[in-house]
Amino acid sequence: MNTPLADRLRPESLDDIVGQKELLAPGRPLRRIIESGNIPNLIFYGPSGVGKTTLASYIARITNRKFKKLNGTTASTADIKEIVGSLNTFEGLNGVLLYLDEIQYLNKKQQQTLLEFIENGSITLIASTTENPYFYIYNAILSRSTVFEFKPVEPEEVERAVRRAVRILGEEKGKPIDFSDGAVAHICKACGGDVRKSLNAVELCVITGDNGDAVTVDEALAKSLTQRSGAKYDRDGDSHYDVISAYQKSMRGSDVDAALFYLARLVEAGDLISACRRLVVCACEDVGLAYPQIIPIVKACVDIAMQVGFPEARIPLADAVISVCLAPKSNSGESAIDAALADVRAGLGQVVPRQLQNVHYDGEEREEKGQHYLYPHSYPNHWTQQQYLPDDIKDHRYYRFGENKTEQAYKTYWEKIKGN
Repeated sequence: MNTPLADRLRPESLDDIVGQKELLAPGRPLRRIIESGNIPNLIFYGPSGVGKTTLASYIARITNRKFKKLNGTTASTADIKEIVGSLNTFEGLNGVLLYLDEIQYLNKKQQQTLLEFIENGSITLIASTTENPYFYIYNAILSRSTVFEFKPVEPEEVERAVRRAVRILGEEKGKPIDFSDGAVAHICKACGGDVRKSLNAVELCVITGDNGDAVTVDEALAKSLTQRSGAKYDRDGDSHYDVISAYQKSMRGSDVDAALFYLARLVEAGDLISACRRLVVCACEDVGLAYPQIIPIVKACVDIAMQVGFPEARIPLADAVISVCLAPKSNSGESAIDAALADVRAGLGQVVPRQLQNVHYDGEEREEKGQHYLYPHSYPNHWTQQQYLPDDIKDHRYYRFGENKTEQAYKTYWEKIKGN
């Protein structure tokens, strides 16, 4: 079986590992832990292809413990029990270092099977996950482990791995490889910080560019083989939520270019629902009363997008995103309803004022007869003073006028009316 290039290029030292300088640069905590040789239980969290498995394999090589590897997508309870059983054998004399890839796919019972042996040190666990461990990993495992977050690798760091791959492939083939700088640069950028993906792209380019006597890879060939590989997006994972969060926050922050970029990420991933939903929410939550007309405008754009679908949907969505970014902002509506909700959840205001109740009959036991509701349209300017909130919260204020032109106009109008 042909070993993948990424496995053939496993680094021999910590300095050979590309990226993750925040974790592995000299003096950084994780590097100091590894160099000490006293390896605790570790959880590596981050996207695919950024060095989690590479680092775990390196740690396994420098320890004198028996190395076992399982993948959460295929591992069974029997597999875990087999590893536990090996602790009583000669090969498990010094304990076992278990690398558990994609731990989030193990159920709670399977994770619990490891607890006793993790706690007494018989098994040292190094687990990796692409999902937030605080959501997907059993709390008892988390409490016995140290979590380190891995980030996508920067293009300049990916280049180190790409050029090393080209050199190794040339040695393996025994022939020169002309891999242009443009091809290298494109692969480093297009693979979205995923080193494994970049190495796979290099290998594919070399196979395709092999003309028998030599190998030639130019930028055009690299683009044809890697043109869509940079779209890092998972509709159910952290990447999905990071993108839609950045999308809404960019609109809220009135950064047109950033909002359009994140919209483009959603468009490229074909995620029309998320693009529309967050856009409507932002129109109501972040523009709101500063420019109320934005809500029907955005709704119309979303309706068009849903009706025509991709690729044309990108146009009304872009129009709406730009409009939301450039509109004045106010969250006074959201703040007001949240303040009212806080009182409701605190159990306040249970008794509706009598004048607002749906009263049809006064019993003989009631001394004061009648509802005494004042009909506002019977008074000048369609308003009259009257208590609407329950007695225990009658002086509470939830809504505060925003500083924008629209809400200040409302404020001026009602100060004039109520002042009279």
